[in-house]
Amino acid sequence: MKRLGVTKTFAVAMVLGLAAQTTRSVWDGVYSEAQSKRGGALYAKECASCHGTELTGGESAPALVGDGFLSNWNGTTVGDLFERIRKSMPQDEPGRLSRQQDADILAFMLSANRFPVGKAELERETEVLKLIKIEASK
Repeated sequence: MKRLGVTKTFAVAMVLGLAAQTTRSVWDGVYSEAQSKRGGALYAKECASCHGTELTGGESAPALVGDGFLSNWNGTTVGDLFERIRKSMPQDEPGRLSRQQDADILAFMLSANRFPVGKAELERETEVLKLIKIEASK
């Protein structure tokens, strides 16, 4: 019986630890400049034909910058957006890009939305990215 109590205590500690980490936001510099540049080149090749060279959207693709984009994603996590990209893009062949390529494109999108650059690259693991909140304003 005592072992079960230790396990429960450990589980609660883990959940509380993860909850404490969710205080990160896109305003904390969660991608690097080099990653954003790689993402920009990938975006031009893989995304711009639908979402526009300025990320403002197209006939059948939503904008990836600006108030509309931010209001749609405000309060969600970078992990949520990463999974949307990973599972549904590019539209003609979803899932074709690697996790690293998706993370690089997402870094470019964050840069285009004027979120600050940081020193470390944006991770490519959904669980880690779910700990970063998208906040339209600081």
